[in-house]
Amino acid sequence: MAMQDLNIQDYQKKLFPYAYNILGTYDDAKDAVQDVMAKYYSTGKKDIDNESSYLIKSVINQAINIKKRNSKSIDSGISLPEPVSTESADTNLKRKEIISYSLLVLLESVNTKERAVFILKEAFDYSHEEIGDTLQISTEGSRKLLSRAKIKLGALKRVETNYSFAGTLQLENYIDAVKNGNVKKLEEMLVKDISVMVDGGKLRIVSAFESGVEQVIQLMTYVYAAYQTKTEIKIVSVNHQPALLFYQDGLLVNCQVFDFAKDTTHITGIYSIVDPEKLKNFHKF
Repeated sequence: MAMQDLNIQDYQKKLFPYAYNILGTYDDAKDAVQDVMAKYYSTGKKDIDNESSYLIKSVINQAINIKKRNSKSIDSGISLPEPVSTESADTNLKRKEIISYSLLVLLESVNTKERAVFILKEAFDYSHEEIGDTLQISTEGSRKLLSRAKIKLGALKRVETNYSFAGTLQLENYIDAVKNGNVKKLEEMLVKDISVMVDGGKLRIVSAFESGVEQVIQLMTYVYAAYQTKTEIKIVSVNHQPALLFYQDGLLVNCQVFDFAKDTTHITGIYSIVDPEKLKNFHKF
């Protein structure tokens, strides 16, 4: 397929999920795609048999290099992925290829190559032969990296989320209970070992991590009473998971992504993004 048959915008939509799933940030993913596209245009590759496959391969490897570089400079604090709206139909990107938020968080526990192999196999249904060709490793090497990634991910405590569940009613009940400080109702909705992870970036936050139903209820009700009573709250889908968006004077100031248990009634985890740098691009997706 010739470049003119698939314009730049179409390619960016196609390539972005590959970069984002590896990097977890909008700006870095955008840079990876733009760098590859710019290089491709400037060199005018005319001997490429499969243009789409070539660009995908290039973006994946560019994203891996950026991820490796960024990993060296990350501090020891909590750093959550940048949330992506999966609320609307495919407009700016192919949303169905964006992986779930909780899986993105878990993937931070594996190395960059393991992450890339896992994503290509599980999210894009690549064969080990295709992965080997893309990452320039052997087929057996791909299998070993996938096995290692699954072992590491499986060793982590994880409650399976029902990703097809919209969660609108449950989140309506949850936010109503938080607003009213209804501890009994919250105790019914949250699992006993629930955890909350908070990424505030450079902002001072109340707590970066809490676990246990009592501690989580205290944190979430305090944060709402102290900082969120005047916010507008919307229930949306973020990375295919139920989420709450908090707006202050029209500005997005907090995104909370929820993990639900298999029964779809109990909340098992909350990821709270407060960092303005990770919220500024939310409506660009």
